[in-house]
Amino acid sequence: MVAAVFNNPLCRVRPAAEPVPTALLGSPAADIFRQLVRMNDGTDHCPFKHAVSATLASVTKEQATEQSNRWARVLAEQYGCNDTSAHFADFAFDLPVYAVGSLLGIPDDQLPQAALWISDFVGCLAPGSSVEQIERGKHAAAQLRDAFHLLLHAQQMEASEGLLSALAREAQRLGRDDSDCVVANGIGFLSQAYEATAGLIGNTLLALAAHAEARDTHARALHDAIQETLRYDPPIQNTHRFLAQDGVVAGQAMHAGATILLVLAAANRDSQIHPSPDEFKLWRTDRRTFTFGMGAHACPGDALASAIAKAGVEQLSSTDVWAHLPSSVIYRPSVNARIPLIGQSGSMDHILI
Repeated sequence: MVAAVFNNPLCRVRPAAEPVPTALLGSPAADIFRQLVRMNDGTDHCPFKHAVSATLASVTKEQATEQSNRWARVLAEQYGCNDTSAHFADFAFDLPVYAVGSLLGIPDDQLPQAALWISDFVGCLAPGSSVEQIERGKHAAAQLRDAFHLLLHAQQMEASEGLLSALAREAQRLGRDDSDCVVANGIGFLSQAYEATAGLIGNTLLALAAHAEARDTHARALHDAIQETLRYDPPIQNTHRFLAQDGVVAGQAMHAGATILLVLAAANRDSQIHPSPDEFKLWRTDRRTFTFGMGAHACPGDALASAIAKAGVEQLSSTDVWAHLPSSVIYRPSVNARIPLIGQSGSMDHILI
């Protein structure tokens, strides 16, 4: 049923009456949001989705591994992850921003500020964000937009390599020579990796902590552990689709404007697809996950996210991480994401990001 919804052209990623969240209107955050490929359908989605996919596909496994491992080492040392779990959550959130940011071409000394801006920007997009979070996110969006325009201009003037200029070239090749759209989706590379990859790192650590038999420093074993975590305890557990017009979806007659909740975590545990779906099995065969979506809006960053998560888990596994993991874990408040805040404690209010 989830697959049927993903592949039905009547099902859109945003409600027709609210293409941009009302709380963001009139702000730089709204300008970025309305141009994100993942938030559009039809002509505003394709062919620019092809430019996004081609750009991410241009990142080689070696490049992704090199940047991910480099920043995993730097951040683990910076946060003292060898000695304490107090900053495991900070490590997990920062690593995808630093790794993807480096691939985009953001200078090393600007990555800490970029991570702070992305944190605020993502916070303002979440349903239920406070007025303060929304205002911080709007300010961060303006800073990100300006910084990315400067970065794109510099890369084009100097003919330097980076995913941002690569995205601009792909967009131009497909007839979408729009710097605002390029910048928005460049920012989207960071914002979309931020929560999902942090959750994947944390959930993989927790899965391995609970299943000692699955721990193995062998690269293939860790790859399978991450893939099984994407199925067993995915960082993104649900998403929505909205009916553009009356029609039939998964055999059910529905009306325009209806909202469909797709529980991806439940589909991942469908016993018709996976035998013993509630067991964490490292060497599961014919694994099929819905975590990155499917169809026109399937996420093209799955390989990159997995590479970053692998570097993060591998780096922490080189320490005595299992002794540092707390017996109980709190999760970041969210309606669709499952992200453990390992090492953080206290009230939920002050840990909202």
